[in-house]
Amino acid sequence: MKVMNIIHDSVVDGPGLRTAVFFAGCPHFCKGCHNPASWQIKNGTDMAVEEVLEEITSNPLTNVTLTGGEPFFQAMEVCELAQKIKQLGKNIWVYSGYTFEYLSHSDDRYQRKLLTICDVLVDGPFILAERDLTLKFRGSRNQRIIDLSHIYRKNRELDFY
Repeated sequence: MKVMNIIHDSVVDGPGLRTAVFFAGCPHFCKGCHNPASWQIKNGTDMAVEEVLEEITSNPLTNVTLTGGEPFFQAMEVCELAQKIKQLGKNIWVYSGYTFEYLSHSDDRYQRKLLTICDVLVDGPFILAERDLTLKFRGSRNQRIIDLSHIYRKNRELDFY
């Protein structure tokens, strides 16, 4: 898989201290994106799932955030990684420029599967006109924080924040 960076002890990519994995490749090209270098998959470094997992486990006290770029752009590899992260008992947040509705009905079975593994989805593209620095864990007002564990593990109604 193509990875831009792995940052330990992030406090802006979800609650608590988190290891944030930034993936390369993004089809959204959001105006005002904080990470435009991640748009091109060729800008990432090739890393095997086990290499990324080893980096994550080197910081055992943190949970994990999958971000980008667009993690769902490399859904098959990221899905495999997410499964291994969950086996470690870690909480996983995933950021996507796609909406929950798009991903949950995607023709790509790995995109749908990744939703069922992750605990929380921050969805929707960054929209510069809706930028709001007061929002926690989001960049623009259109983005939602969706409790996927509530949806997929507890079989209850959709819960949007």
